[in-house]
Amino acid sequence: MQKTTVKYPYLTREVEIYERENGHKIVLAHKEGELVNVSSWVKTGSINENDVNNGISHFLEHLMFKGTHKHPAGEFDKILEAKGGIVNAATWKDYTFYYVTLPQTDLYECIELHADMMLDPILPEEEIGMPFDLDDTSVTDKRERHVVIEEIRMRKDQPWTKVYNACNFELYKKHPYKRDVIGTPEIISSVTREQIMDYYKTFYSPKNITTIIVGDFDHADVLKKVEAEFDFKGRRGKCNPVNPQDTPTNETIVIENTADVSTSYLMVGWLGPRACDLKAAICFDLINIIFGRSTSSRLYQNLIEKQPEPIFNMISTEHYQFKDGDNFFIQANFKPEKKETSLELVKKEINELAQLPVTDEELEKAKKKMLSGFAYSAETVSEIGENIGYYMTVCENLKLIEEYLNDLNSITAQDLKETIHQYLSLNNSVISVLEPYQG
Repeated sequence: MQKTTVKYPYLTREVEIYERENGHKIVLAHKEGELVNVSSWVKTGSINENDVNNGISHFLEHLMFKGTHKHPAGEFDKILEAKGGIVNAATWKDYTFYYVTLPQTDLYECIELHADMMLDPILPEEEIGMPFDLDDTSVTDKRERHVVIEEIRMRKDQPWTKVYNACNFELYKKHPYKRDVIGTPEIISSVTREQIMDYYKTFYSPKNITTIIVGDFDHADVLKKVEAEFDFKGRRGKCNPVNPQDTPTNETIVIENTADVSTSYLMVGWLGPRACDLKAAICFDLINIIFGRSTSSRLYQNLIEKQPEPIFNMISTEHYQFKDGDNFFIQANFKPEKKETSLELVKKEINELAQLPVTDEELEKAKKKMLSGFAYSAETVSEIGENIGYYMTVCENLKLIEEYLNDLNSITAQDLKETIHQYLSLNNSVISVLEPYQG
């Protein structure tokens, strides 16, 4: 077993990374206190899906809690929540992760239960629900298949989901990121247990899983415990497919849709650098703060505070970080009758972002916010676990965190200018507009 260590800022002890012969990684991080966080991050999400099984990663996440050969459905949650544990999971484009935060006195039992859930899900048909025809209104089964379908329908009725999905789809030519993580009712209603189990066996392989323990514990004993409980019994899995990084559009793409809404919605999106390009990712985070993440940001000040008449109800920016290339978004909600004015004002702000240099005051203020946020993320075991999981799974390199503070402090206004010119041109953008139905 290969061991490496990482100097994690603000922690009093180096983080230990152990890579086993089968590829399973175990990360141990010391944080004083009474709570521990146990999580496993799997390198699979919608990035490993196609048009036939889109949504299977998220569906499987639900089904992982539906029992093992040792513990029936619901027992895992019941035992840990009775001990004060917080149990949850999440699926995104690059990963699926499962975590428990609970008192450190129950750590060893938690590891046993967590490993059992990760390695021996039985995916019982009675919990999944039988495949069915969406047009058959007589089907009243309320099993997990129907829970997920209802979640999809509720989410897709949300205006921000509609405007985001339209923008996201056009950002990509072929990459799986273009699909919605949650999938479609058509696929979830018809996918079989065998297909789900095949997906699990393929992608929940030891080389795809990183198990992270954060808290105050004996590292040697916990390492032995994790090794013993995570017995993959010779399981192997194929390597994840490699997806070529999509290139940005070379002309502005505009998509216009209508829905049963009372106000209008806007998203402007760009493709960015890979998440492992740490300095570029930090530049994007700084631009995000300066351009649209607070009431003092350029967008808020220029388009809400200083407008002679109200046009925008809200406007902000987002930076999403992905293994095969980040996204940067402007999102706005505006008065429907002011559509043309709204679009022109946003385009003007985009052009001025490239033309008006970031001031020293803007840069230092943004850096202070990021430094504060980074320090806060080292305060709780759950935040530390999530941060480690992100670097291990999306960036595939926890060593990057050693350089984070130095890279952040070294960034100049010129760095931001170059990043803006390289990635955030109006000509490389996708604009998605959602308006109320006419008539």
